[in-house]
Amino acid sequence: MKEQIRKFILKNLTLFDDDIGLSDDDNFFELGLVNSLFALKLIDYIEKQYNIQVENTEMEVSTFSTVNGICNFIARKIKNRPQGNRNVYHESL
Repeated sequence: MKEQIRKFILKNLTLFDDDIGLSDDDNFFELGLVNSLFALKLIDYIEKQYNIQVENTEMEVSTFSTVNGICNFIARKIKNRPQGNRNVYHESL
């Protein structure tokens, strides 16, 4: 999951530098690597890729500003899904 999230982030950076290293705890918003449009794209990607719904009350920048934060959020949402839906996620998006 982390690699997929990292690839999505790197693909959508506002800077075009192939040498940017991004650790799992780097806050890409604070680093200025992404903008507010990216946040909308990220939420859309997460909802479609992992078949989860991000509620308005869950939209905290701190949750979605690092690879680890995003992965923890997704894992928590998947864990809390009804038993039959826990493994639903779309590899190809």
